Formats: sequence, C-alpha cells, structure tokens
Amino acid sequence: MPELTLLRADHAQVVLAFEVANRAYFAASVPDRGDAFFARYAERHRALLAEQETGACAFHLLLAEDGSVLGRFNLVDIADGGAVLGYRVAQHAGGRGVATAAVREVVRLAAVRYGLGHLRAAVSERNAASRRVLLKTGFVPVGPAAPEDLGGEEGAWYRCELDAVAEAVGRGR
Repeated sequence: MPELTLLRADHAQVVLAFEVANRAYFAASVPDRGDAFFARYAERHRALLAEQETGACAFHLLLAEDGSVLGRFNLVDIADGGAVLGYRVAQHAGGRGVATAAVREVVRLAAVRYGLGHLRAAVSERNAASRRVLLKTGFVPVGPAAPEDLGGEEGAWYRCELDAVAEAVGRGR
C-alpha cells in the first residue's frame, strides 16, 4: 500500500531518481525543470526542507512499498487559510487512480492537519489528466491562469473549499 509522507532529508536520492526517471514524461505536460535543477538537486532538497520548516509549505511524497517515489504532492504558499496544490505522478503509476487518491488525502490533510479553508491549483491547457484529477477531488475551475503561473503556458486556476472536508472528518466519515 503506498504511503503519503512528509519530505525528509533522507528522501533526497529517491526524489532525484523519480525526477530523472520521469523527466521526459513530465515535460510532455508541464514545463521542464531544466538541467540546473538536476545538477543541483541536493542543494534544492535542503532548501525545500528549510522552507517546510517555516510552515510556508508542506511537501509530501507518495512512496511505494519498496521506498521509491510514486508521486509528489505539495502545498505551497500556505497563508491566510489557503495554499496552492501542486503534484506530479510517475509515468508507470499514471492512469490507475494514484493521483486522485493522493490528492484526496492531501485535501483531507489540508483541512484537518494544516487547518486550511481552501486550496488552489493551476493547470496548463495541455494537462488533461491533472484537470480530471482536480475535478474528481472537489476542485472547480475559477478562471484563467496567467502564463507566469504555469511556466509560460496557458491554463486555468481551480479551487477547492475545505469546510465540507473538515466537517465530514469531524463526523467520522
């Protein structure tokens, strides 16, 4: 059973392996991270951990039983009762409901663990799979996303209100 866990220092190598193995796959639907991202990943990983320590972000990994990364599910810009959700799933795990299940869990965590009232997510026009995941998990389109929000691409913002999630969890659902 895959496990959703917060990013830790000892995850650096498995996250880098995930990003390298899926680079071309991700580049088909989102802007490529560029060579510097991979060359300096250890430094980037430390920076993510430092940012997470401030409470401004919460970086989650979906780990397979063997410890490999199936996906990354991040809450960034946590402030004023909300956050921005970003995620990516390994090519070999796509199309099996992995992203949908993990986003549902991150939505639950956002409401219950982090006490947030809403989430937003920006999705490029060419990323139909992510749009489907967001719609299945309670997000609704709320307007266009500027190209600078999506690495230079056109897309849309989606929003999920978390009040109902927190209430359902409080009732034991």
